[in-house]
Amino acid sequence: MNQNAQDNVADLRARLKQRRADLPPQDRDRGALLIRGRLYTWLATNRTRLRESGRPDIRHIAAFWSMADEPALRALLGQWAEDDTLTVSLPVVTAPAQPLQFRTWTPDTPMKPGAYGILEPDSPEAPAPDIVLVPTLGYTRQGDRLGYGGGYYDRTLAALKAAGHAFTTVGIAWASGDLSAETYTPAAHDVRLDAILTDKGWAVPAPEL
Repeated sequence: MNQNAQDNVADLRARLKQRRADLPPQDRDRGALLIRGRLYTWLATNRTRLRESGRPDIRHIAAFWSMADEPALRALLGQWAEDDTLTVSLPVVTAPAQPLQFRTWTPDTPMKPGAYGILEPDSPEAPAPDIVLVPTLGYTRQGDRLGYGGGYYDRTLAALKAAGHAFTTVGIAWASGDLSAETYTPAAHDVRLDAILTDKGWAVPAPEL
């Protein structure tokens, strides 16, 4: 990526961050509630379908610890963690420029600040995920994701694919991150997501598992 392209993406990230910071608190709370409700219903519906058809169930969900301006997921993660048939995990940065490691999480898991000040679980490594919830700053209607520039999720998803592991990715974003009106070209290494869920609904349709 040349310098002009890098500058354009940096400017775009800054504008998207400002847009989400400007969301009124009541819209933020209502939007996060809608996201949690749709996620819960989507997973429950698909798990029922998988069981009824005799196919392997979803067991392992890799989520993320929401930062202040991201949609709050913690209440939903707590619900999932109470289900004995599900394992919830959160990402841990183990080293710069390396894939993330997912470690198990429950509401009782000790947490400690990670490399970027985001809380990370102090717990054992989790099984490879069936579902990966991906924090998403900007998105296209084709499933392209604009993240924060560290490349951690692109490396992580690429590593899971290279290991031959089957999983489904769901980007979690605010609708204000829609890049439809922007000039944006994904980088060659960017990994396209299977679905994207926002406070206004599924921007990229929910997949059937």
